[in-house]
Amino acid sequence: MKKILLFFACMFFCGTSAVPQGKKEETIPLPASYVLMECRTGTVLQEHNMHEKMNAGYLSKLMSLLLIAEDIDTGEYTLDTELTASQTVLGMKGSIVWLEAGDKMSVDELLKSVIIGNANDALAVLAERSCGDIDSFVMEMNSRAFDLGLRDTAFFSPYGFYDEREYTTAYDIAVICTELKKYDFLSPYFKTWRDFVANEQVELVNENTLSRTYQRHCGFKASHSDNSGYCIAECGSSDDGTAFIAVVLGAENDDVSFGNAKRLINSGFSDYKVTDSYFPDEMIKPVKVKNGVESAVELGLAEQGSIVVPRGTSSLSMVSVIPDYLDAPLSKGDRVGRAAVYNGKNLVFETDIIVKNDVNKLTFCFLLRKVLLNITE
Repeated sequence: MKKILLFFACMFFCGTSAVPQGKKEETIPLPASYVLMECRTGTVLQEHNMHEKMNAGYLSKLMSLLLIAEDIDTGEYTLDTELTASQTVLGMKGSIVWLEAGDKMSVDELLKSVIIGNANDALAVLAERSCGDIDSFVMEMNSRAFDLGLRDTAFFSPYGFYDEREYTTAYDIAVICTELKKYDFLSPYFKTWRDFVANEQVELVNENTLSRTYQRHCGFKASHSDNSGYCIAECGSSDDGTAFIAVVLGAENDDVSFGNAKRLINSGFSDYKVTDSYFPDEMIKPVKVKNGVESAVELGLAEQGSIVVPRGTSSLSMVSVIPDYLDAPLSKGDRVGRAAVYNGKNLVFETDIIVKNDVNKLTFCFLLRKVLLNITE
């Protein structure tokens, strides 16, 4: 079936205001890898080596937290559920809240301990509650990463301990963060710099100092180690719900990691705008139908969505690939083509083209009935 390519240029009302002029920021050395992503659409706006496989250290905990958040959201357990620590917590290395086997702690306090205090023993308790044992939890981490389309990530523990086999990318971490952002009940933990658990006996201090110094901060995590360097996954949001995610991997110090994260997010808000990709269905002409009770059928877009464009953009273009004819029968919603929206050469939105109405196949009985109706008129 031959296909034809249609090109539409159309005005797009996303404003023509000048880019706000903020204070000049100091030049900050670049990290080994970074990405800036708009949260709602997943659009990559800036990047450097974003697909380079690297060790991200304790940022791996973000995938652990995603699995736990999904279990809470589906009712597997609640924030008030009290969990009992197993023998797994004994001898746990790294940051801990000094849990002993048999100790009880609510999911609320366990989440505080993991998100704010990076506590590995608290994470072990949550992981075992979700999957029964740590190995099964790690398998689920990798399975979920695969479901998200993350082909450059492999986890070998829920904690983020260094393992030469473990790797991920700035892009993959950003995608995980877009999923985490969907769970509003996590927001208070991510925004907290300092708190206490265990009857106020254990102090938790967030390594991500942007949680107390950056006004736009709404998540996620910072970490550092000798093997991974300084890493951060940071999210900044505005009152209208717009959010940008910056992931920085392999920075030489926290000034470089924090500085680049803020620079990227500030650039997102000052240089880009999130708007609706509204294109009327009338822009797509009806297509001929062969062997159908109708000679043509109207087409439309499967969905309209949000897109991210540079501020000042006044027009976008849409390229559609559709057949020059269709064969009956057709059902409403059948996908028959593809539409792509471009800002210059950059793809900003893509969706299917669908059939808007049913078209039955032409039959002898239909033709006979039509002839008889014409005779009796």
